[in-house]
Amino acid sequence: MRKIIYTRPDGGVNVVSPVINTIGEAEGFTEADAEQRAWATLPKDAINPVFVDESAIPADRTFRNAWAADGEAVVHNIDKCKALAHERRRAAREAEFAPHDAVIAKRIPGVDLDAAESERAKIRTKYDAVQSAIDAASSVVEIKAALV
Repeated sequence: MRKIIYTRPDGGVNVVSPVINTIGEAEGFTEADAEQRAWATLPKDAINPVFVDESAIPADRTFRNAWAADGEAVVHNIDKCKALAHERRRAAREAEFAPHDAVIAKRIPGVDLDAAESERAKIRTKYDAVQSAIDAASSVVEIKAALV
């Protein structure tokens, strides 16, 4: 099935899927009719809309917010993928830090603060390596591998 891709004013990419519902089929609407209707519903600010084959759109939606239209295909903007990966890395690091941060912030008598800080150091080291791997990545596959 063909789809319409276009760039939004904010630089993101939208994908529009023309559909024929069962009522449309009963009334004799074809796929071409659905495409024509879909085309007519595009927003006025759609930039460079074009019909593409479904295979021109990445199946993996992990970095959907980093898609860019490139002629008749959707590609990943690697710099945006890296920025999204760093956001995920920071969120994961923060979640791992949370219990140790709480121990340090509360300074509960009898709780080993040095052990909490030692765990925080291990987490920092782990995520420094993840950050370096993301920065060095040259493909979406490498970026995803760095996040695991």
